[in-house]
Amino acid sequence: MNTTLFNFKKDADISKWQVVDDVVMGGRSSGTFKLNEDGYGEFSGHISLENNGGFSSLQYPFSTISVNPKQVIELYLKGDGKDYQFRVKDKISNSHSYVYPFKTTGDWEVIRIQLSQMTPQFRGRKLQMKAFDQNQIEQLTFLIGNKKQEDFKLELDKIVLVH
Repeated sequence: MNTTLFNFKKDADISKWQVVDDVVMGGRSSGTFKLNEDGYGEFSGHISLENNGGFSSLQYPFSTISVNPKQVIELYLKGDGKDYQFRVKDKISNSHSYVYPFKTTGDWEVIRIQLSQMTPQFRGRKLQMKAFDQNQIEQLTFLIGNKKQEDFKLELDKIVLVH
């Protein structure tokens, strides 16, 4: 049986989802997150390169979920044709994340990501560590940071862990 990690719908509690922009490092990007009128999660905003900025992210911490690296996470979403990253942390206390880049088409689609395909990064740098080989996750993140000034919009329907 599959596990729905989050289902965005009109009455969903999105209070644990947090936007973290490059302002934490002095940048000027601005992302927002809300449930839109259709009941989808909407992560949108503007990426600015001012003050060495250039990213916006949407983070969701949760209680530990057991996984195995062969499992797949399915992202049901509609992007704007831009490149994004999906990230997981096996432990929220880790500074690094496991990253999978993906391109959106502008239509509703399902992005399928095998956990073992996700590679470790910290602040945009690839680390000399194994790809995801952990037995748990504690955080999900969507990130946009394409090294250019741009507006963005990513609509989220649901995130499912496939067993």
